[in-house]
Amino acid sequence: MVTLRRALSRRQFLQIVGAAALGASAGCQSSLVPTASPTFPPPPTLTLAPSTSTPAAVVETGAEVTATSTASVPWDPDAQVCIAQQATYERKALRACLQEMLEDLGGLSGGETPILPRGAKVAIKVNLTGGVSAHHLDGAPAIETIATHPEVVRALGELLLDAGASQLFIVEAVYEWQSYTEWGYEEIAKSLNATLIDLNDAKPYAGFTTLPVGPGALIYQEFTVNPILAEVDTFISAAKMKCHIECGVTHSLKNLVGMVPYPLYRVKNSDGTRSAFHEDSKSRLPRIVVDLNMARPIHLALIDGIKTIEAGEGSWAQNARQVAPGLLIASRDPVAADSAATAIMGFDPTARYPAAPFTRADNYLNIAYNLDLGTNLLDKIEILGPTIEAVRFPFAPATGYKS
Repeated sequence: MVTLRRALSRRQFLQIVGAAALGASAGCQSSLVPTASPTFPPPPTLTLAPSTSTPAAVVETGAEVTATSTASVPWDPDAQVCIAQQATYERKALRACLQEMLEDLGGLSGGETPILPRGAKVAIKVNLTGGVSAHHLDGAPAIETIATHPEVVRALGELLLDAGASQLFIVEAVYEWQSYTEWGYEEIAKSLNATLIDLNDAKPYAGFTTLPVGPGALIYQEFTVNPILAEVDTFISAAKMKCHIECGVTHSLKNLVGMVPYPLYRVKNSDGTRSAFHEDSKSRLPRIVVDLNMARPIHLALIDGIKTIEAGEGSWAQNARQVAPGLLIASRDPVAADSAATAIMGFDPTARYPAAPFTRADNYLNIAYNLDLGTNLLDKIEILGPTIEAVRFPFAPATGYKS
């Protein structure tokens, strides 16, 4: 978990002297007064027995929340999350908004451990779930419902290049290359001089490699992946803000399920999904999400909540419909980013199965917190921008699949 200390930014200076309008972007609204988010009532204690079917089961315990701030002791948050109100995907406004957010987090190349070391190779993992053939929401395009919008990636990519990135890779285990083509990613990649990678394939390498999970492995000891994931210096998860039928929510952490080639993680050769991940999905799947994040840590979490859907992760979900929260969320702590997004959606990020939205599986945010991957305790997170309460946008939870 990272605690950042920021010098006075240009935008803060302009606001202090009464000229904030000179640095603000159209449609992007945020306040630089750090605010502690409100806490939800503590959930009831629940201890899950370790599963004999997993190599190293971690119980989904919830930590007790204790207030440590007093008038005489400065508040020292475990993480910072920047929230910005951005109503559209208009290119210029979106880039300006994201630039301000990253500056508020200390900048891409600032601090002792910068997100972007000079000359870094960067992979941006997007969420293009389902593919073109699976998207069926009349009147609402996939990039405004189920998939990371390419303009978010364009803005991020331009800022990375400006900050000194040497190479950009846009990566996803796509269901078909047509997703990259029809959803605007080929054009975006060309404008950024970025390389598109289908993580289901080893190309442009001769073969796959492995990423070890480490000593805290829960289900898998290692994952077989395209070597680009092992070679990049900076790894960014650019996710969509959504509920999930099995995992409850899907943001930057759950986005990593799409980093492994599905043909290598299926029970039967005829399966079109990573069916091996979904065996005993109540216990197994959330722990695999955590394993993936230990194997390939995220340096920056960026969540596209400008336009999305509620009630599930794709158009195959019951009652799925487009919603427009008008938000972007960013953090160096992906657990904190996902927890803030979950709270904005009207859910408790520390809730335990079977409380909504975690009605079918253990809460992987709790598991990640207990393994010290980040924090899901709202009173330990410093919110930069409007408060969670000010931008709360209740989502309908996922209830199941369409018949």
